[in-house]
Amino acid sequence: MLIGIPKIISPDLLKVLMEMGHGDEIVLADANFPAASHAQRLIRCDGHPIPELLDGILRLFPLDPYVAKPAALMEVVPGDTVKTPIWDVYGTLIRERAGLEAPFETVERFAFYERARKAYAIVATGEGALYANLILKKGVIS
Repeated sequence: MLIGIPKIISPDLLKVLMEMGHGDEIVLADANFPAASHAQRLIRCDGHPIPELLDGILRLFPLDPYVAKPAALMEVVPGDTVKTPIWDVYGTLIRERAGLEAPFETVERFAFYERARKAYAIVATGEGALYANLILKKGVIS
């Protein structure tokens, strides 16, 4: 055990967060995302909701201050009427932990999949909300 590491952060996830460099991206994938087939490095966090993981990650992980939008959401497919209240939860967490007011860009579904394939790692979660996938770009520690 270590002091100050949120309990939700597994040793494997902590290792990946430490390995990542400035500009590397990590995907927090909902339960429907094809994480295993898209990941260069796959971290299993089955059963955990993304907001809890995001909160733990943001306690350790700086977002990139040198880009306009250091977080990306999967855009809702045109014509889909699903609501995305989880995005507001993410916004609140990022505002509280990173001090950013408008950190998100939205990325078309298939472009999001392509970007996820290039990410440093994908974290497979148990998140059941639709369109809950999130990409974070790592910043620097000054």
